[in-house]
Amino acid sequence: MRIGIAFDLKSDFEADPSGPEDALEEYDNRATVDAIAGVLTELGHTAELFGGGRRFIERMLASPPDLVFNIAEGQGSRSREAHVPAVCEMLKVPCTHSDPLTLSVTLDKAIAKRIAASLGVATPRFAVVESTADLRHLALAFPMIVKPVFEGSSIGIRRHSRVTDAAGLSREVTRIVGDYDQPALVEEFCTGPEFTVGILGEGSAARAIGVMEIVPRKARAEEFVYSLEVKRDWENEVEYHVPPRRDPAVVTGIAACALAAYRALGCRDVSRVDVRLDASGTPCFLEVNPLPGLNPRTGDLCILSARSGLPYSGLIDAIVRGALSRYGRI
Repeated sequence: MRIGIAFDLKSDFEADPSGPEDALEEYDNRATVDAIAGVLTELGHTAELFGGGRRFIERMLASPPDLVFNIAEGQGSRSREAHVPAVCEMLKVPCTHSDPLTLSVTLDKAIAKRIAASLGVATPRFAVVESTADLRHLALAFPMIVKPVFEGSSIGIRRHSRVTDAAGLSREVTRIVGDYDQPALVEEFCTGPEFTVGILGEGSAARAIGVMEIVPRKARAEEFVYSLEVKRDWENEVEYHVPPRRDPAVVTGIAACALAAYRALGCRDVSRVDVRLDASGTPCFLEVNPLPGLNPRTGDLCILSARSGLPYSGLIDAIVRGALSRYGRI
């Protein structure tokens, strides 16, 4: 089978020197693309590099593949992650991962939380803030965390994103709105431990393949922020416990929360869902990444999957098989 890999590399874009230093953080490096292509080849497929943007469209029009393996983040608006699957839908080419609607909805953290909450999934109280003037009417409790409302890969999230007073809140909202040209998501900060859950499949057949606890080495757990600084130096900053060293009932509850959010948002094939316990021990949905990083060495999902007994090749194969099954190709 010919499989075209859709992707965006950091090297495809030129960073704005006046913009934030993490503006290109969510884009992949060539090692990730090569790793995926290598597994697809080992599985007997023909892997072709289609790239993203106009290059992707040109390749699709000239010689559409049997399947698109999509890890492209897109560029531009909050609907940027929907670009590739939308093209695939128009050209009637099967595509892995979630559809355009889900990819748009999940990139906007506030919309994703509203949908999940409407179906009974616990999530921290939050507000979308467009300027510091909006803070006068904010009815949330400290501590809080401030994030860009539609970014991934911890873009904009720093150690100091957790705030404990009005001055810190105003500072962080000003930074996010100014640096990232979008509203800020202000959320009550969960003081319990943080977890991420890997999920494969679709609908009622979706299953959690593992739960990973992110344990800080250099911060108090109740103040820990899984920030950009931490992710860039994860080997020194955190320990990953798979499975978590917690009561099995707690781990089951975390997986159930993640699965409920995954299904509520219409995710398919694969996602990584972030969950944190609140002060009372309730698992709370934070956000979902339906285009999780697939670097075999550094990707949270890949680490979680391997430590749960599913090697990298098995993870990539499961994503492909999920998509092919949906389109009736297997």
